[in-house]
Amino acid sequence: MSVTPEEPLDTLATAKRLVLALLSQERQPTPEEVQNAVNVIFGMLASQGKSLDRDLLAKEIEAMTAIFQEGSSGLQDDEGHEPWLAEAKVNRSWDFWERYRRYLEDVTNMPPLVVRRLDQSTDEVLSQLEDPHRHGPWRRTGLVLGQVQSGKTGQYIGLASKAVDAGYRLVVILAGIHNDLRSQTQLRIDEGLLGFDTQFQTRSDEGGKSRLMGAGRMPLAQRLDIASPTNSSEKGDFGRQAARTINFPLGRFPVVLVVKKHWKILEYLRTWVTEMNGTEDETGRKIVRDVPLLVIDDEADNASINTVRDPEADPTKTNKAIRELINSFDKAAYVGYTATPFANIYIDPDVNHIDLGADLFPESFIRSLPSPSNYLGPERVFGLQSDNDEDEDVLPLPLVRHVEDADAWLPATHKSGDSPSGDLPRSLREAVASFVLACAARRARGQAKNHNSMLVHVTRFTTVQSLVRDQVDDHLRLLVDTLRDRYGDGPNLLAELRALWERDFVPTTEHFTADEAEPLTWDQVSKQLAPAVRKIQVKTVNGTSRDALDYYEHRKSGLSVIAIGGQKLSRGLTLEGLTVSYYLRASRTYDTLLQMGRWFGYRPGYEDVCRLYTTPALEAAYVEVTSATDELRREVEEMATLDLTPREFGLKVRSSSLGLAITAANKMRQGTKVRLSYSGEGPETVIFSLSPRVVTHNFKTLQEFVRELDERAQTKPTGPSSRVQWRGVPPEMVSSFLSRYETDPMATRVRPRFIAKYIEQCTRVGELGNWTVCLVGRADSKYQQEIAGHTVGFITRRPLKEDVFKTEQRYTIRRVLSPPDEALDMDKSQWDAALAAAEIAAEKKGRETPKVPSGEYLRRQRRTDQGLLLIYPIEVESRGIEGKTPLVGFQVSFPHSEHPADTEYVVNSVWFQEDIYTDPEGEEEGG
Repeated sequence: MSVTPEEPLDTLATAKRLVLALLSQERQPTPEEVQNAVNVIFGMLASQGKSLDRDLLAKEIEAMTAIFQEGSSGLQDDEGHEPWLAEAKVNRSWDFWERYRRYLEDVTNMPPLVVRRLDQSTDEVLSQLEDPHRHGPWRRTGLVLGQVQSGKTGQYIGLASKAVDAGYRLVVILAGIHNDLRSQTQLRIDEGLLGFDTQFQTRSDEGGKSRLMGAGRMPLAQRLDIASPTNSSEKGDFGRQAARTINFPLGRFPVVLVVKKHWKILEYLRTWVTEMNGTEDETGRKIVRDVPLLVIDDEADNASINTVRDPEADPTKTNKAIRELINSFDKAAYVGYTATPFANIYIDPDVNHIDLGADLFPESFIRSLPSPSNYLGPERVFGLQSDNDEDEDVLPLPLVRHVEDADAWLPATHKSGDSPSGDLPRSLREAVASFVLACAARRARGQAKNHNSMLVHVTRFTTVQSLVRDQVDDHLRLLVDTLRDRYGDGPNLLAELRALWERDFVPTTEHFTADEAEPLTWDQVSKQLAPAVRKIQVKTVNGTSRDALDYYEHRKSGLSVIAIGGQKLSRGLTLEGLTVSYYLRASRTYDTLLQMGRWFGYRPGYEDVCRLYTTPALEAAYVEVTSATDELRREVEEMATLDLTPREFGLKVRSSSLGLAITAANKMRQGTKVRLSYSGEGPETVIFSLSPRVVTHNFKTLQEFVRELDERAQTKPTGPSSRVQWRGVPPEMVSSFLSRYETDPMATRVRPRFIAKYIEQCTRVGELGNWTVCLVGRADSKYQQEIAGHTVGFITRRPLKEDVFKTEQRYTIRRVLSPPDEALDMDKSQWDAALAAAEIAAEKKGRETPKVPSGEYLRRQRRTDQGLLLIYPIEVESRGIEGKTPLVGFQVSFPHSEHPADTEYVVNSVWFQEDIYTDPEGEEEGG
């Protein structure tokens, strides 16, 4: 193996690249293969007189190769689309992509398998766009689903790199609604795609001193022609001044703009491109011809959605401006990126505005991007119960700490003129102390020059944020002064920090492997406390503050900051090195909650010192959100295996229980067309009220239902104290039971009355006429009770949190269903067909062959008249009440309807107002 002179031999980065070059590019290497490759490179460098820490090299290679990532999946509609990428791979150069790929591997140290997945997924998206060399007008619209803070920006930089290689000549990136997010995104584009600092030059071929950066500084990288009229400064957005100073034409080489998602900016941009390159069509409107346009819409569910009630009326200004920009080009592609796609899926695909034409529904494709295994996402923070037997449950990491003392300091219902009362609550003081310890621990691990951030998100009001900032800053200064005092309060503070370290950090680190988190002694950490705390700054980040999170300016020394803010910290903005979050701001929509979760992301070597301080109610909401978004992604996977189109998927979601409580009502205002359907679904109760009245009512309802079943249905014995089963149950009896059942107000995704209404709709078209009802118990349960003449053993379901009874009057579990129960009324042929379908799907996804089919495949084999209701009496041991009444849980297994238009239940505005989560806060006050 030879090494070129331009590659420095004395760097660990070069050694890593050489080792990785020896390893398999097609699969994950074994530990033995890693060690052999390390030995070869170590020996080669040693023979050339180069010194290198072999153990450190081996450890870093092992960490990089241990990370894996599944391939993406997606839906597509190829009508009018011409395949082109395979041929273009052969006859076009891909210089921008190759430069970016090397930058990811050599500079950012992205694991090789993750880079290959990025290459694969960007190819899959690019192939769904049109060939920029294709003659004639065309338009493609698509959507890419990632996760919050999971690397979507890196993915669309890869897409943009390949797009300009392929021949797209104008790339417009819509980067949020705030200047700092636009600036942050521009900086990422400068590093990954442009290769130069846009604050100093606008074109790569400008004379004078070049300001190369990022990918532009890669060894052997040639200078590639590209330009950007926007720059990474706070005021670097596009505007009239930028339009007047641009001195290059469109079409000769790629032009990339990163603009704020504001209608006025988009108007300036459209006016510039049409005046410079437009020609009038037969209507007198200016159209830009033969300059292929790619619009990448970051956070595509935010501001881009038309929230006007009438889809045929003039849309909201930003939505209109995006559509007008796209319509100003005869060759245009639009790709939205989001982690919360609910609003995008609710866009009406049939809109045909008289002037603007179609809306931004992803008609051409929807792709879902799995995250790498080292991603600290919602599933790892809050846990996830799988309903597939072939998938293991994801247990939550022990990183969440409950806040129950903040209301006296800052009530959740405070107003803009209110002030926090008294001192900081104990929980916030502990969170700040945890941040100090996390910074010290990272220093002790050799991460002294890395960024460290703490998030404090407790209010949407900028005036209140400033007051909170002052209190936190005062507290931090007190810590600094106290630690300096060796003879006064200093020893006491040191003892408190040590107690927190040993009580909280030491046992948490034990949950991680040695490769994931290096165990530290108190002596190692305490030596780093003083420099760690002195480095911390406190800043407000909102629309009225002059503070800025200038991570790039501190890239060599590392920035340590406590960021206090609201809206600006909840959409797209990345907090580098975020370890501790103190988050109290409630929101009642899935998408808003997920976007506020800035603590998701990548935390290499310091996951164990990350903490989320929040309320039990917010944690429960995140558990629900995690389950809902996972369900949506699994729906994409399932429908992709069936080769369905985005339009069919959109209709499925709009007529599905997935459409419950997912986004703000104004984003679902095509709501007159929103229908509620449980076709092919299995709704189950996982949140239970512990109110004695509700518990007693539901158990009484169950007893009455069992008596009615004994009178009117056929009982099938299933063993003593195990379960009782009834066949041939009339649908009206099931509907009646569900209509009487009461849920907890938080249980927004299972609404018994709507399920009952759906059953009634189905019976009108000859479906769901023959039900099986099973009362599921356990023969070996120590809690046995008579239910209307049947002795049944209660089942147990562990709560998500053991201390739930101390904090709230509800009981939340992962699942009530035991998955095998869903097949108890099915015959062998149905079982075999479901298993075969599950095996085919597993093969397509590259997973192990399942031994049993999961619920989604079982429900596809149900006859349209074949409904199943499973009822579970649940013992809750932690209540400690003698002679206790069980909680009553249920799951309903619905077949797929053959008459969806007739069985869907149309929901109206009352449904939104009564049940769907809506965000009462409205717009941020600049925060």
